[in-house]
This record gives sequence, C-alpha cells and structure tokens, in this order.
Amino acid sequence: MLRKIDLRSDTVTKPTAGMLDAMMNAKVGDDVFGEDETVDALENKLSELFGMEAGLFCPSGTMTNQIAIKCFTQPLDEVICDQASHVYRYEGGGIAFHSAASVRLLHGERGILTPELIEPEINEPNIHYPNSSLVVLENTVNKGGGACYSLAQIEPIHTLCNIKELKLHLDGARIFNALAATGDKPGNYGKYFDGISVCLSKGLGAPVGSVLLGSKDMIKRAVKVRKAFGGGMRQAGFLAAAGIYALDHHVERLAIDHTHAGALAATLSQMKYVASVMPVETNIVIFKIAENFKAASIVQQFLERGILCSTTGPDTIRMVTHLDISSEMIDSAIENIIHLNPSVHK
Repeated sequence: MLRKIDLRSDTVTKPTAGMLDAMMNAKVGDDVFGEDETVDALENKLSELFGMEAGLFCPSGTMTNQIAIKCFTQPLDEVICDQASHVYRYEGGGIAFHSAASVRLLHGERGILTPELIEPEINEPNIHYPNSSLVVLENTVNKGGGACYSLAQIEPIHTLCNIKELKLHLDGARIFNALAATGDKPGNYGKYFDGISVCLSKGLGAPVGSVLLGSKDMIKRAVKVRKAFGGGMRQAGFLAAAGIYALDHHVERLAIDHTHAGALAATLSQMKYVASVMPVETNIVIFKIAENFKAASIVQQFLERGILCSTTGPDTIRMVTHLDISSEMIDSAIENIIHLNPSVHK
C-alpha cells in the first residue's frame, strides 16, 4: 500500500499516545456551570503564559476570532485587516453576520501590516464613514506562506492603535510557530493586544480547540457571546487536556517543522515546473507553478505518488509540515518532487 505523506495542512495531525492518555485521565465537570477544572487549568495556563488576565476555551479559532470581533465592535463599526487575513477570507463572512461591521482591507507584504499602511485607513469621525474600532493581525499569515510578525513589528502598531483609540486583536492561529521563528517571549504579548486567539489544533497537534485571551471584563462578555454562538461545551476537559499536553510537549519541536519546510522549499525552487517559492519563515510552503503547467494537475500527480498537498489558487500550491511528518517522510517527498515530470499544458 502506498504510504501517504499528508502535507495539506497542520490540522490533519492525530493525537499522540501521550496526549490520548492525558485526555482519557482528565478530571472533568460541566464547563457551562464553570465546573471543569481541566478547562480552567488550560485557560489559566495560557493567560499566564501570554500575560493576559483571563482565557476562554472554544471549539475553534474561527469562534475565538469572531467572539473577539463581536466584543470589540458595535454595529456600523469597521474592522481593519489585511486582504489575505483568515478573519476576512475563511470565516464565512462572520464579521458581517455576527457583528454587523464593515471591513477595510489593506495589502501588506505577504499579509504583514505596518503602521504606515494602517494609519491612512483609519476613518475620522464623520457621519458618512463607519467608525474604525479594531485592527486584526494574523500570526503567522496563512496566505502569506507562514510570514510572521516579531514583537518589534507589533509594538508600533499597538502604539498607533492606542493613539487612535482602536482595539488590537491577534489571530494567533500559529502563534507558537511565530515564537519559534522570532525567539520572542509569549509573556510580552499581553501588553500589546486587547485580545489574542491561540489555536491548539494546528502545529501543537491537539485535535480540537482554541483559547481566547483578554481582560477579565472582556472574557466575561465573551462567555455570553460564546453561549449565543452555541459554543458552550460540557465535559470539555477531555479536549482541554489535549491542549495542556500540547503546550507541555509539542512547543519546542516546532523548529523541526520549520527545518522540514525549508528543505522542501529549497528543492522546489530548483524545479522547472516551479516559477517561484514564497520565502519560508515557519512551516508553510507556498509555490507558484511555472507557465504552461497547471497547479491542479501537479497536485494530482503528487497524490498518485502518495503526497497530499493542495492548491491555493489556479497557479499556486501549498505544503505544510507538522507533528506527523518525519524526516524520513520529508526525504521521500523531496525525492518525489525531484522526479516528478508533469506534462506541459498549452
């Protein structure tokens, strides 16, 4: 049987034996009643780690992001984010649906925003304009090929938001990948952001869950919004235990995923069917297919060789390294990349 090497996403990971053991032995209660001590432990662990006051465990990063936007905006407000951001592209139009807010889209380099991009797009008080109330950053930027912010880049954005009285939220979908790449300390994040979404089900390998971090008052409101979204869970400690295990055992190894991604990118950049490869900072490799080749056809040919990847556009392909991809798998993938001989499409 052909061995599958699944590079579609870092969301495809399976719980490790140690994680499963932690889940099965979790102490649980009804979290809607505030009685699940494992959920409490996860929320406290992450809020302390990132220097925030409180946390809220939710089923997904989409939910934590949408709850934060709901908490930080009013109807007729405007959210400022990059055009490639997950909150805009991949959350089902949730900003409009849940928060009745409009969106101001910016065009950062690989999805990375700067104060110089943001400031001209902040609306002055005017009856004709929506009220600019929130800036959302994504770290790392999925469509930017895993591009990441350092705290040195975040600080001036925070300063601008303070001056202009805007809230600042972080979609930390792959925040630990960013930390592994930059060497920044998570405890310094709390002083820059009003809200942080920390995803546990990507590079950290947990099966479910994200935690929203913020002030005690913000999280108190977020609990009610989560309830209205249908996100209250009962014996959620079984899932929270996976998150705790991931934080304790899977953070340090993220640098391995980055090394694997770099090796894939170095090989792809030499192939005749590849026009260019985005710079690789973390665990995401996005490459553009050369003229006269078709991305979908190349993805299919990789699949026939046991390598799963995905298109991100008519001429771009994405590969993502993760916990379930070994060095041997990377060596095999590289061999297949080298020997792939896709047909030219006129």
